[in-house]
Amino acid sequence: MPLRRLEAADLPLVAGWLAAPDNAQWLDFGGGVQTLTPAALGVMNQRDLHQLRLYTDSDGGPPIGIVALSHVSRAFGTAMLWYVLGDKAHGGRGVTTRAVSELLGMAFAELGLVAVNAWTVEHNVPSQRVLERNGFRLIGRQRACHVIDGRRCDRLLFDLVAGQHERV
Repeated sequence: MPLRRLEAADLPLVAGWLAAPDNAQWLDFGGGVQTLTPAALGVMNQRDLHQLRLYTDSDGGPPIGIVALSHVSRAFGTAMLWYVLGDKAHGGRGVTTRAVSELLGMAFAELGLVAVNAWTVEHNVPSQRVLERNGFRLIGRQRACHVIDGRRCDRLLFDLVAGQHERV
């Protein structure tokens, strides 16, 4: 599955995906920020600290989601993975799982990362399945640190080291 870099014309589309309530509830860009403006997304896209990629369905049509590495540290060889399926009509087909696998291949082979971590809110089972299918292991729980609809939720913490990654 080919991944491609975001272009300026993609920023409003991706910002719209991130702002959709069914996506934003799961996100945290720091300081409780759960959505990004196109301008903020554009700044992220220009920094080496982030690797943002769009993916399509298996037919190679228009973009349907984003996979990303944030907090990329070349000194430590680490990054944090996140992803959003923007077009929910493609859910349940494994496209996000494959896109994550491709991004992880890039992370370990091209960027030379050693470990990638991720988290999901405790009841976001589809996201947990994406991680598990890509070889991530559950390593812990942060209690009551995420809020959805005024309710406190736990985050489940996952990690994957380079030698454990196998492309999906």
